[in-house]
Amino acid sequence: MITVNEIIKKLDRFFERNDYKGAEGYLLSCINGPSDEKVSFFVYNELVGLYRKTGQKEKAFSAIESAFGSAEKLRLKEDPALATAYINAATAYKAFGDAEKSIELFEMAKSIYEATLPETDARLGGLYNNMGLTLVDLGDFRRADELYGKALDIMKKAPEGGLEEAITYLNIASAREAELGLLDAAEEIEALLGKAYDLLDNTVSQNKGYYAFVCEKCAPTFGYYGHFAREKELLERARNIYEGA
Repeated sequence: MITVNEIIKKLDRFFERNDYKGAEGYLLSCINGPSDEKVSFFVYNELVGLYRKTGQKEKAFSAIESAFGSAEKLRLKEDPALATAYINAATAYKAFGDAEKSIELFEMAKSIYEATLPETDARLGGLYNNMGLTLVDLGDFRRADELYGKALDIMKKAPEGGLEEAITYLNIASAREAELGLLDAAEEIEALLGKAYDLLDNTVSQNKGYYAFVCEKCAPTFGYYGHFAREKELLERARNIYEGA
């Protein structure tokens, strides 16, 4: 019977090649083959993220229902694993335009994480970062700033936290534009872009696939603000990793 660790190792190889189709087929085969409920719960959560990244709304929502069904069978309640499932679902709802449902799920995750995890746990930083994006969509800039600040405090102390710090600085830049307008926020945005780029340039990650993913994710923000050379460079970094995997 396959284990979660075996799935993670195989998935990493797919993601290092940017092979989302192959990753989907592999994950579905893990569900169709012999597996226990913990494996199914993990796989459904991975599928939620995969379908979000590839823009497959209906499949993402179906995977969310399946993940929550597995959680119920496992009798997960005040468990960080359930909170992580809430975060995956919240991120998908946010990506597909339902900020209200997204913030509801983020709040559920926050309640569990803050009750069960140490204040320095990197998972809290990831939650605060993603939750901040939804709060910006809802126009709650004050609370988004508060959560982004907490995320930075945690990630500065986390191993390889520089990549998440970079993402947070870019999120803050987008929040400033949404709140103040591009002209009034221009100087602060430039400073935030500089911090983010320095972190991407100087962070050494053991997970090459994730580093490539972050570079690819961050690149368009630099292009949006007119830093086309940096956008191109980050995309090339990602492509070189994918092609060399």
